[in-house]
Amino acid sequence: MTRTPQTHEAAPGGAGSISLTNAVAMGTGVMIGAGIFALTGQIAGLAGPLFPLSFVLGAVVTMFSAYSYIVMSNTWPSSGGIAMILTKAYGPGAVAAAASVLMALSMVINESLVARTFATYALRPFGIQDGPLVPAIGVALIVMAYLVNVSGNRAVGLWSLVMSAVKIGGIALFGIAALWASGIENWSPAARLSQNGITGFAASVALSILAFKGFTTITNSGGEITDPRRNVGRTILLSIAVCVVVYLLVALAVGSALTPVQIQQARDYALAEAAQPVLGQTGFYLTVALAMVATASGLIASVFAVSRMLTMLTEMKMIPHSHFGMPGGIRSHMLIYTVVIAGALTVLFDLGRIASLGAFFYLVMDMVVHWGVWKNLRHRIGARGWVILTALTLDAAVLAAFTLFKWRADPTIVIVALVTMLAALLAERLYLGGFVSDGGEGKHTGHR
Repeated sequence: MTRTPQTHEAAPGGAGSISLTNAVAMGTGVMIGAGIFALTGQIAGLAGPLFPLSFVLGAVVTMFSAYSYIVMSNTWPSSGGIAMILTKAYGPGAVAAAASVLMALSMVINESLVARTFATYALRPFGIQDGPLVPAIGVALIVMAYLVNVSGNRAVGLWSLVMSAVKIGGIALFGIAALWASGIENWSPAARLSQNGITGFAASVALSILAFKGFTTITNSGGEITDPRRNVGRTILLSIAVCVVVYLLVALAVGSALTPVQIQQARDYALAEAAQPVLGQTGFYLTVALAMVATASGLIASVFAVSRMLTMLTEMKMIPHSHFGMPGGIRSHMLIYTVVIAGALTVLFDLGRIASLGAFFYLVMDMVVHWGVWKNLRHRIGARGWVILTALTLDAAVLAAFTLFKWRADPTIVIVALVTMLAALLAERLYLGGFVSDGGEGKHTGHR
């Protein structure tokens, strides 16, 4: 049976149901949930006293990277937008499918990262740092995110808007209060790197990029945003700008309250640890509450986006699908598959390894996007080639440094990432029965 190419620019049933404000809330919800509460300690441990600079460089790389997604989304707004970009660039074959799967995996990994962070902060008042309660609470949060998502787009948008307003305002107040209480003069960023050297600092930028990658949530929901050709780019830029301000404010606050060694020791709950000495026990509990709000809202937004992306890949016949006897449509099934995989990762991996896997998958996928857009589509969509090549070069440099550092520190996770990427490509080639690429409008042979 020959597979016919599927159209995928059409707006979904929820077209126009997400406003600009709600879309920004979703993007910042995903970024701030993981970037601040889950990654601050990890980044500080790699970068040392200069860790706030890592967030700045991560934002610079992300701004260059966002360009490819913005110009593509302006031309072809679509739910599951990254799959659309890859298919336009390479044709609906194994390259586009495998890279799309990597993106989906990085998003699901982010969900497990956020879920474990939620659990870690929730248990801090009880003095519990690990044990079976951490994955159990994380899985419970994932189930809650599923229940919110099955309520519909408007429920997700409203929830994201309210929660983002609460957490952005609360985190900003935390940063200001912590700086005021401890004094910015207490933060003395010695002009030196950590014991990990320049490689460790460059590796920290990979995690900082991961802290900003929530902007892809917006791309994946592009077809459901009001006036997408105008608002997708605006939403991405606004979300990144908001997060840069929040990240820097919090990084300075944490750096003024704790030494890099203390941040590294409390890497899974660094903000709560920083709040206690300068804001007292009340500040500690408020920070814990903020972390739970931030991670919960981020998880809900991420589940929404990745389920849409997987739905699109299924409808384009780029990944296999089975109902397993469940009622409902593909989108409802993808919600279930998303939360099941995220739950499994929450149980199996700790925060450090979850973050590393996410960084590997995202950076590789990002480079595939940039290369495809530059090689096959830049003239057609009127994109600036030098911007795309700059993004590609920055990604490659960060990925090389991160791989080298992880190979020295934890070679197992490098092997797991490499094997998973090769397995995704091989599985897609076998499933699709081969592929060709002819300048972005490729056709593929049907599989039988």
